[in-house]
Amino acid sequence: MTTVNLLCLPYSGASAMVYSRWRRKLPAWLQVRPVELPGRGARMGEPLQTDMQALARQLAAEQRLCTHAPYALLGHSLGALLAFELAHELLALGCPAPLALFACGTAAPTRREDYDGKNWRDPKSDDELKHELRELNGTPEEVLANAELMSLTLPILRADFQLCGRYAYRERPTLSCPVQVLGGADDRANPEQLQAWGKETHGAFDVQMYPGGHFFIHEHEDQVLATLAASLEPLRLSA
Repeated sequence: MTTVNLLCLPYSGASAMVYSRWRRKLPAWLQVRPVELPGRGARMGEPLQTDMQALARQLAAEQRLCTHAPYALLGHSLGALLAFELAHELLALGCPAPLALFACGTAAPTRREDYDGKNWRDPKSDDELKHELRELNGTPEEVLANAELMSLTLPILRADFQLCGRYAYRERPTLSCPVQVLGGADDRANPEQLQAWGKETHGAFDVQMYPGGHFFIHEHEDQVLATLAASLEPLRLSA
């Protein structure tokens, strides 16, 4: 049986283990490989990164063994941007192209204007970060009020927002793999920003919308996972 490694990049402030429960819901041939970033989870002792290109290059060196089998990349929000950069860095190392790139919940790399307008290049205060979490509507109020939890989360979130704010798009040859974009109907990224992902590949391209806001991938988890499996099944059989 041909297995596929699904490398999953986390969103801002999160550990990659947010994807661990997917292992129980996906078919056995689809191996979920959460990619932990420096400074969180099992890598808590490592320094946080605020340079997207440097982080993608580091992750590519660490994950290249996962590309010996057919693999796909998935990221949500910040993770989608990082998955895109990771795809290019893996190719630069001579790794095979991914079977597919799944970009969830964020505008295309060339359409970051709404995000750049928040000026995330500079570190933000705790109150500004909490305000952003409330706008994204994915963090319960009791968590925001928990000083101990926030003392662990906010430094990670601050660095992650700087990763996005300091991101600079670099023009390179387009990817050859299919790019599938998943978006929330009430999320910040508008249809034009999502469609612009299509310029990053000369392979197949599709946008699928789900009800809900930024965290539709959790609100509609079963539908999202069904989409991933259905999209990758024919690709793994032809790999």
